[in-house]
Formats: sequence, C-alpha cells, structure tokens
Amino acid sequence: MKIKLFAAIDVGSYEIAMKIFQFSSKSNAKHEGSMKEIDHIRHRIELGTDTYATGKISYARMDELCRILREFVTIMQTYKVDAYKAYATSAVRETENTMIILDQIRIRTGIDVEVLSNSEQRFLDYKSIASKGEGFHKIMEKGTAIADLGGGSMQLSLFDKDSLVTTQNIRVGVLRIRETMNVLKPRPSQAESLLEEMIDAQLNVFKKLYLKDREIKNIIVVDDYVSGILQKSIVKGMDKAGYIDRQCYLDFVEDIKNKMPESIARTYGIAAENAQLLQIAAVIIQRLLHIMDVELIWAPGVTLCDGIAYEYAEREKLITSEHNFEQDIIACAGNISKRYMGSKKRSETLEKIALTIFDSMKKVHGLGRRERLLLQLCTLMHDCGKYINMSNLGECSYNIISSTEIIGLSHREREMVAHVVKYNHTTFPYYEGMGQHTLFDKQEYLVIAKLTAILRVANGLDRSHRQKFKNIKARLMEDELRITVDTLDDITLERELLNTRADFFEEVFSVRPVIKQKKVI
Repeated sequence: MKIKLFAAIDVGSYEIAMKIFQFSSKSNAKHEGSMKEIDHIRHRIELGTDTYATGKISYARMDELCRILREFVTIMQTYKVDAYKAYATSAVRETENTMIILDQIRIRTGIDVEVLSNSEQRFLDYKSIASKGEGFHKIMEKGTAIADLGGGSMQLSLFDKDSLVTTQNIRVGVLRIRETMNVLKPRPSQAESLLEEMIDAQLNVFKKLYLKDREIKNIIVVDDYVSGILQKSIVKGMDKAGYIDRQCYLDFVEDIKNKMPESIARTYGIAAENAQLLQIAAVIIQRLLHIMDVELIWAPGVTLCDGIAYEYAEREKLITSEHNFEQDIIACAGNISKRYMGSKKRSETLEKIALTIFDSMKKVHGLGRRERLLLQLCTLMHDCGKYINMSNLGECSYNIISSTEIIGLSHREREMVAHVVKYNHTTFPYYEGMGQHTLFDKQEYLVIAKLTAILRVANGLDRSHRQKFKNIKARLMEDELRITVDTLDDITLERELLNTRADFFEEVFSVRPVIKQKKVI
C-alpha cells in the first residue's frame, strides 16, 4: 500500500490555512484509496480588509503573510510532505498588484502561490463537498443549492437531482459587507434592516432569474463561520452534527442577532472578534431561506484545502471519484445555451461530429482530454450570440461566453472557448498580427487554432441544421481525413461548405478533410 503526504495551502481573505493529508492507495483495483486529514494549521490575517477597502494589501500584512508561510514551510519539512499546492483567492485576485505580490511571496518564502479564478475556486469547494461521499449523494437526491460563502462574494449553485442547473457569483461576501457596514456606521436599531436590505437587493435578482418554478429543499453551506458552529452540534434542537432543519436554524439566527459579541463568543466557543462575521454569515443564509422553500441545511465542514487535496489525489490517481465533475461543467454550458435559446438538437449533432473528428485526429493534433472538453463546450454554446444579433453571431457569442461564469473553467480557458466560437464565424487572426492584443501564449493560441479548425469543419457538415446524417465516421489516412456519412439525403451543400472550410483545416493540421457518402436505407 502506497502512502503519500500532501500539503494544501489556502491564502484566503480572512485567514491562511494549511492542511496536511495522508493518501493511501489500495493495491486492489476494486477499492478506492483513502484520504485522511492529519493536521490543520490556521492563522487569522484579514487580507480581504485591505483589498476590498483600498485595492492593495498593506506592507504590514504582506510581511505577516510571508512570515506565516515560512512557518508553513518548516511544518511541511517536519512532516516530509511529498508535494504541496498553494492557492490564493479573491483577496489576492482583486488587488491591483497581484503579480508583484506573488513574486514577493515566492522570493521570500519559496512557495509558489497560484491565484484561482472564482469559478476554479468554487469548483474546488464543490469537490471538497463531494469528498464527503454518501452524505453528498444522499442530499443531492432532492433539489439542492450550494451556498459557498466567502469574504468577497457568495457562489450560488443550483442542482436538480445531481445535475447542475446554474451557478452564479453574487458580491455578497462576509468581509465585504462588514466593510460596507463600517463605512455606513448605522445605529444599532438600523443595523439589522440595513444588512437585510444589502443582501436582499442581490438575492431578489437571483430569485427572479433562476428560482422560478424550481423547488429547492436542501442547502449545502460552505463557509468559515456558520459551518464551524453547526459542526459542533451545539445549536439547540440539532440532532446530528452538520445537519439543521429550517426552524431550528431560524431560531439560532434570532438568538445571535440579539446577543453582544462577548456573549456569542461564550455561548458558541468562538473568538469575540469573529462574532460580527458569524452574525453576517448567519443572516446571509437566513435570507436564502427566505427566498427558497428549504427544509434542511447541511454544513459538511469542508474547506478549500479539502478540495485542493481531493483534486491532487484525483490527478495522481490516488483516489477515485464516483461523481463525474466534467459532466457538471458540460451541464453548466448546456444551461447557458438553453438560456440564450440555443438549439439542443443542433448542438448534439455538432458535438457528435466535432468529437468524432477530434478523436480520429489524436496522432496529428497532440491535444488531450482537457482540450476535448473545451471543444465540447464550444459545440454546446456555438450559437448563443444569435439571441442578441444574428448578423454578428461571432462577436455576440464571444461577449456572452467571456462574460458568463462556467464552473470548473479558469478565466483563460473560458476566454479560449469564447475565441474558438467567435472564430467559427469570423476571420481567424494570425499570432504575429495580434501583437500585444492577445491574452494567450503561443501554446494556447495553437490550441485555439486547432479547435477552431475542427469546429468549422463540423459546423459545415451540418450547415443546413437538418441533422441529415444517421451515422458519421472519421478515419485518418496519411494526408487526408476521410469523413464517411450515412444518409440518403442530398449533401451538395455540405460538400461545398466543407471545401470552403477545408483550407484552414489543412493549414493547421497538414491534413485535408473529405466527405464520403454511404447511402444506407
């Protein structure tokens, strides 16, 4: 049995945390490996207070951050960890000098910190919930919302029987709200109603757009404040750690609303300075109950560190997951297409053709599973821009995709998908002519070129939107990609469109696509 030690570091808005995990992989293929937390080190440092108020992290906090990270290095050396991963979230992501901060951390501590996009961060949090196994699968049997509450914002994700319906980022974060309240300085009699107004202003928009005719019976809460209380099972009326029904939770909120910070700290075993943040987090969740018909709240007590470790173990094949996370990304893209009146049949046909071509070209394109997923997303959202303007489809599609969060994709990956969809309809620009106007390095540019070439050919093969082919096969033969289609229909249009799109495909791959018709009754 192979054992590995891994350190997951979260440079968060309110604290820096590190968890040490032990992975043991079973030699028997029928059993999945285990993931065990063996240490959890936390240090409170309000990086978000600086960022959300001034746009920068102060020198004093930067100095403290580096000091704590050096201590983390010492702890990792003591444990003799095999690997580590360090991520920063919104407090670093939203600073004006992110690259300078990351460089200073690397030089002063030796730790390479990567900044997560919001969608990547929430996807890791989602994976941390899934790591709870049976509890996760059971609660997802009914309509469920995941409320991932951070310092700067909250991610609300809706699920229908384990299928992701939508995910939206709402700028209702605990530290951000506290800073706003500190600026407004409301009288005690005003504070509660003002807090609810600030939260409801955002949540009511979400309700109108996404909760119409949708039943949400469960809420899964991921946060640093309420979850800790519910995990202790010290709230009156709780039967099981982490689980609390609607009325019991509402009673808990009323209790802490009317208490002074010192009293809250004594009652619930937290630091007095955390009491205000607990109150804000509790009210945010209370307002969610107000707009949803929730019966049960589950706080699994997971953190971003759990998600970081889970992803590492998956990638290294130290554990196996029953849940298909890629399907959540695909479902998210499918719902974006649906929102903008995309044709499901057309997308399915385009997806089948594009992926058939991709799979037949493995020896030529040199792309992997992740790029295949990006191509799949392109086919699902290829025509979303027609909702805005049918004559400027490429640019409108680009604007929709680049502005819409897709859980599990980084910002750069989302931009890559947006560009592929755009260039499916417009002239493809050469890298040398783009100069400083591109976000992408040369490798990313080539991925965009290859996916665009495949999508263009796939689009040409179903240009009539009539789904003429019963079956399609693609076979690579030296300098030719032979695409065989089963149909009795006239494919004159498809032949001509393929010829007009074949030049770019041949330029990119040195392979020319040709279509062969197989008439099958």
